[in-house]
Order: sequence, then structure tokens, then C-alpha cells
Amino acid sequence: MNQLSSQTQSNLVPDGSSLMGTLRQRVRQGNLGPLPVLIGLALIAIVFQLLNDTFLTPVNLTNLMKQIAATGTISVGVVLVLLLGEVDLSVGAVSGFSAAIMAVLSVNAHWPALLAIAAGIVVGGLIGLLQGFWIATFRVPSFVVSLAGLLAWQGALLRVLGTTGTVNLTDPLITNLANALLPVWLGWVLGLGTVGLYALLLLREHQRRRSAELPTASVLMLGLRIGLVALATLLMIGLMSINRNPNVEPAIRGVPMAVVIFAVLLIVFDYVTQRMRFGRYVFAVGGNIEAARRAGINVTGIRISVFMLASALAACGGILAGSRLYAVNQSSGSGDVLLNAIAAAVIGGTSLFGGRGRIWSALLGALVIGSIANGMDLLALPSSIKFMVTGAVLLAAVTIDAVTRSRRETNTR
Repeated sequence: MNQLSSQTQSNLVPDGSSLMGTLRQRVRQGNLGPLPVLIGLALIAIVFQLLNDTFLTPVNLTNLMKQIAATGTISVGVVLVLLLGEVDLSVGAVSGFSAAIMAVLSVNAHWPALLAIAAGIVVGGLIGLLQGFWIATFRVPSFVVSLAGLLAWQGALLRVLGTTGTVNLTDPLITNLANALLPVWLGWVLGLGTVGLYALLLLREHQRRRSAELPTASVLMLGLRIGLVALATLLMIGLMSINRNPNVEPAIRGVPMAVVIFAVLLIVFDYVTQRMRFGRYVFAVGGNIEAARRAGINVTGIRISVFMLASALAACGGILAGSRLYAVNQSSGSGDVLLNAIAAAVIGGTSLFGGRGRIWSALLGALVIGSIANGMDLLALPSSIKFMVTGAVLLAAVTIDAVTRSRRETNTR
């Protein structure tokens, strides 16, 4: 029996010599993971660097990461909703409204900064609780409920801000959320610690699967994954640690706090979805809601919780956006915020059909959208071109998702 299991496992586990074979098999099955997005990011970087040699400079890449932090944070919540096979069209309006609550309480009501921030996040969570309850209890489609929320919370934003229309943020604790820079040494410590923790979790999972005689990746594949994550993380920290303006003393360098907050949210929610029971329930409900219900999962509770988390994350994104701009106004959370947040999740690899995706999709997709916008701004191209290119990229991502799903269904028949 053990011999048979070992033989079966050896057939399923790719070694170094069959790495290309495994890649070809994944291509046939439509299971490429983040590879298309990474290739797209590389092409975007090469094209814009050739057209404008400032694209890959430390100062521009640091600004790019700061710019995507708010949208990426909102997109983390969108990923959770999409994993259920649902959609939330209100996250942009919720982000603006929650940021307005925080700004008014801090500036006009003179609340302490921490309390004002907490109040904004709590308001976002309560909005998600209300909308999730409505969707799960009355069986109203999430599209309709969140569309109603989009309109309602935009009106609430205008009501809260009043006739002034703009609230300038002055409390250093709030403005530093996005704009403060970590000491260089602390950025390296956090980066090395993150890579070490990732390697430890990956090796632990590998050992646990081997002990249970389940198919596992080869040591070569593990080393490749850890190496790529380490390279990307440490390279970005290194670029942010370079003095971005040598003529200014003290040196302007270090990892922006907005990037740290975004990274922490990515790590926490990726852990929750991949290694905790709640995450497994979310995937189960998104994959087959009826099967999940028959398995004893509290489907109503899961759906309400996900919408609540999505709105709370939207509030966090709105607060980060207000912090970066030092103000909250009537346009906060409007414009292309909603579209970019949803597009980032889809472009990053989260399926619109539910049950498939990773939280890291929010980072990858936000990088694609942010890089396109940033590169076109450097080239002084009009917004019309930016929207058309982003739309084309989104259409390509959705098409790949649909084709992948079709191939997977064909292979399982």
C-alpha cells in the first residue's frame, strides 16, 4: 500500500527534469496561475521604460506603490466577494463615505485621530453588514443591492461633507498613514522577516502534505517560488531605500507606510483564505453554494461576513487615499475607483465565476492598472487612451478566465 502510494505520488510530483512538461500540462489545463500577469507586467515595464527612461527609477516606482496602495486595499475586499461568485458595486462609494466620516470627526468634531480612523472603519463594516444581510436574507441579487448602495452612500458622502465640500486633513497620525517613511533598517528587517515567514510556511505545508502522502511540488519548484518572492520583495525594498533626492538632507528614502499597510493586509487575508476554516468555507460557497449548504456550512453567515469585510477594507482604502492626498472631498471614492478595484481583482487572476483566486490578485492587478496609468502619465497621454487600454486589458483578463474555466470543465468530464 505504501509502495503504491509512493509510486502514485512520484508520478504526480514533478522533478527538475520534467519542469517544462509540468508547464505544458498546466497550459493545456488552463492552470497558469499568476504567470500571464507577471509576463504582462514585465512587458509593460519594458515598453514604458523604452518610451520614458524615468519609469523604472526608484522615485517613480515608490510613487507607483503609494498610488496603488489605496485601490489595492479596496481590491482585497473585492477579491473576497468575487470568491463567493458575487459582486459589490458600492465599495468605491463606501470608501469615500467612510473617509468623510473619519475626516469630519477628526477635523470638525476634534476627535482623537485613532478614534476617528476606527469610526470610519466601523462605519464601513456596518454598511457591509447591512448589505450582506439584505443579500443573504432576502435573496436580492448582490448587483442590485450594491448598486443601490453606490447611489445611497454617494449621497451620504455629500451630506456629511456639507456645503464646504472638502475637509483638509491636518492630524499627523492620519496623514502619516500613507506618507510616512519607515527607517531604512526597519524596511529591510520587515522584508527579510516576510520572506523568511513565507519560506517557513511553504516548507511546513510541503512537509505536511508529504506526511499525508499527498501530491507535492518538487524541491526545485519550492526553491523557485521562494526565490521569486524573495527577489521581488527585496528588490522593491532596495529601490525604496535609495535616496530619491540626493540634494535634500536628510535623505528622502524608505518604505512608505501605505505600502506596509497594504502588504500586511495582503499577508493576513491570504493566510485567512488559504489556511483557516473561514477561507475554506468561502471557497466552498463560491464553488457550489448548494453543496456547501448540504455540507453544513452556514452559507448565510459566510456571505454576510464577506460583504462586511469587503466594506471594512473599502473604508481602509478610502482612509489611505485621503491620507495620501491630505484631504477628503466630494469626489472621494468616485471616478474610476470602483472600476479599478474590480478590474485589479479580475486582471490579477480572480475568477468572476467564484471559487477560484488568491488575495495576491489584488496586488498583481493593481500593479498592472497602476503601471499603465503611471506610464501614460509620464508620456503625457490623454485619459481617453488610458481608459481604453485599461478596458482592453480587463477584457483580455476576463477572456482568459472564461477560456480557462471552459478547459477545466472539459478536462474534468
